[in-house]
Amino acid sequence: MTITPDNLLTLEAYSKIRQSSKPEAITHRRLRSVHLGDHMTLQFEDEQTIRRQIQEMLHIEKIFDEEGIQAEIDAYGPLVPDGSNWKATMLIEYPDPHERKRELARLIGVEDRLFVEVEGLPRVYAIADEDLERENADKTSSVHFVRFEFNAAQRGAIRAGAGVKLGCDHTNYPAHVAIAPDTLASLAGDLR
Repeated sequence: MTITPDNLLTLEAYSKIRQSSKPEAITHRRLRSVHLGDHMTLQFEDEQTIRRQIQEMLHIEKIFDEEGIQAEIDAYGPLVPDGSNWKATMLIEYPDPHERKRELARLIGVEDRLFVEVEGLPRVYAIADEDLERENADKTSSVHFVRFEFNAAQRGAIRAGAGVKLGCDHTNYPAHVAIAPDTLASLAGDLR
């Protein structure tokens, strides 16, 4: 489903349900998050997570004019998967600022070394930061937006219940993890 101004709540309507709907939003976000190693989390987006993000931005910024609403939809709408892919916000997390600065310098290019491996099929590497460049010669960003594009065989295998791993083969961050069954079930729903 495409997010349009017509299917968003007004500021007043959202304000009334904002707190009561928060626990459900957090539970859904947790279900769709995968921790990769000790310092990386991928939050897989879907229509529900992006709709909440847009509503939050409109609420926080007090945006109610058509142009402003459309600008938020244009900014976040592309993060909704379109049936052949998974889209995720990748967070690199180091609580200590000195360690974070050092590691972000060591992790240049890490976003291009993320992969999804469907049981028995070739790896699918992330397509990162299609909207804008998020790293420079000195360091990578602590936030990246990635897309994993699947072929028909991979989509079919995921939907049929194949095991799936998320991994990274960057020299300075080798890691992989099996995606938990409940998370995988939610992610399989993004594919057609």
